[in-house]
Amino acid sequence: MLIGELAQRTGVATRLLRYYEEQGLLHPHRDSNGYRSYPESAPETVAQIRELLAGGLNTDDIALLMPCAQNDGPVQACEMSVRVMADRSAELDRRIADLDRQRAHLAAQLDASLAHAGLRP
Repeated sequence: MLIGELAQRTGVATRLLRYYEEQGLLHPHRDSNGYRSYPESAPETVAQIRELLAGGLNTDDIALLMPCAQNDGPVQACEMSVRVMADRSAELDRRIADLDRQRAHLAAQLDASLAHAGLRP
């Protein structure tokens, strides 16, 4: 299938599909006229890429996971996939903790400002 059809079937812009190709996530063949030709499994691959992106992985992480990927289900548990997903999960936990601290600090600053202005008892 051509890139336009893949875009239509997946709801993903052709520019983004080209980016996935540049990142090594999609591997179309080139026809004699130079057009990209994607295999019938490409919509499932794109769906899996989108799902992994939604989970907080970046394209570098996903490129590492693709050897463990299946078109009909979740990424297989292999040494690489477990390490990448565990590392990204730990990073998200750190970011969430940082955001919680920032929110608490900002809330304290807001409370102090409102109290100083006599807007809070």
